[in-house]
Amino acid sequence: MLGPVILAASRSDRMRRLVSAAPVTKQVVDRFIPGETVDEIVPIIEDLTAKGLELTMDVVGEDITTPAQAEAARDAYLELIDRLKGLELGTRAEMSVKLSMFGQALPGGHELALANVRPVVEAAAAIGTTVTLDAEDHTTLDSMFAIHEELRREFPGTGCVIQAYLFRTEADAHRLAANGSRVRIVKGAYKEPAEVAYQDKAEIDKAYVRVMRILMEGSGYPMIGSHDPRLISIAQELAHRAGRKLDEYEFQMLYGIRSDEHLRLAAEGHRMRVYTAYGTDWYGYFMRRLAEKPANLRFFLRSMVSKG
Repeated sequence: MLGPVILAASRSDRMRRLVSAAPVTKQVVDRFIPGETVDEIVPIIEDLTAKGLELTMDVVGEDITTPAQAEAARDAYLELIDRLKGLELGTRAEMSVKLSMFGQALPGGHELALANVRPVVEAAAAIGTTVTLDAEDHTTLDSMFAIHEELRREFPGTGCVIQAYLFRTEADAHRLAANGSRVRIVKGAYKEPAEVAYQDKAEIDKAYVRVMRILMEGSGYPMIGSHDPRLISIAQELAHRAGRKLDEYEFQMLYGIRSDEHLRLAAEGHRMRVYTAYGTDWYGYFMRRLAEKPANLRFFLRSMVSKG
């Protein structure tokens, strides 16, 4: 019930000011976002990869209102890639990008986003790694998938994200699985209307399993984005039935959530990638983490009560 309320708050300037001003906020945000600069995040990358984990890096910030801001987002990723080059991690550290950061919602946004993201994908390929295009609300997806298809012509390792709660996703999964893409499946974290998305948690979980089966039985590379122990177990069973080896799919979880499970899966030989966000414009990302799972909200509220 609280999820839609929190998602609405993620777009509220007034709530942004209130949450940002709360004395305890930074301490709680640090659980999910371990740094604001490249210098702060590099030691995190080194620590996690030393433990056998892989990463996908997200420079947070989505509310782009000018082409200059979109170019600044591009340059932030290029700075990250320049630092990753010296670490020589290859695909153990990839990037996740939201096309909204690259100007997708601005006038001429499709072409602008493509022009800004292409140098990031090129630079990532030059150091032996990849980029995944994150899914956002349903109105942006046709543009995202078109940009994904365009980039894959030259950089076939470019990945994309699909969201189980959308009615369209099974059809998207069939198309992408047949095309050999890298595809991350998540439940979905945006407020979507009943006309386009399942609203009931049980229905979303069922859709998630159906989409996982499509991906596991296809010719692509599935990336299972979930913290749900039941769905993780089902994913392992579906992979086994499809005859997939442990390096032919991977799990992805958010930094700061179920960290012990990250290490357990890696110890079992699974590819376990940690979605690690950093940057100063953390508010929208943080609020979606609260909306996704009641336990995250309880953690935040307990911290505010105990430290307020």
